[in-house]
Amino acid sequence: MRNHVLNTGALLALLALPLAACQTGTETGAAAGAAGGAVTGAVVGGPIGAVVGGVAGAAVGSVLSAEESTRVRTYVVAQRRPTMRVTEEIVVGQPVPQRVRLYPVPQNVGLRNAYSYTVVNDQTVLVDPQTRTVVQVIE
Repeated sequence: MRNHVLNTGALLALLALPLAACQTGTETGAAAGAAGGAVTGAVVGGPIGAVVGGVAGAAVGSVLSAEESTRVRTYVVAQRRPTMRVTEEIVVGQPVPQRVRLYPVPQNVGLRNAYSYTVVNDQTVLVDPQTRTVVQVIE
């Protein structure tokens, strides 16, 4: 019975992959992350694992579309802000250290939400200005 439940959960998770592949815009990363997390969760923990893995995977997806990321990257390069060196790992979903200076992303960059950014260890980091939580590391 357990194998049947596990196989059903894995099958349902796999069916979510084509849906994730068809997504466009900012939902792409979240959908792909959700589908990947669901597959991993299904293999490890069955249907319950698929649900937990899907939620966790969605949290890891990109917030910005590729076009938005390019606009932010272009803006940040033009600003020539110094990079901050930190020993802490910069992780999406975790706050940046208090000593890291944040700079606002102006409205003319064209993002739907108000974000701040910083440059840490030579990486552009998009941050929620209210919580200082890392939203995305822009490559």
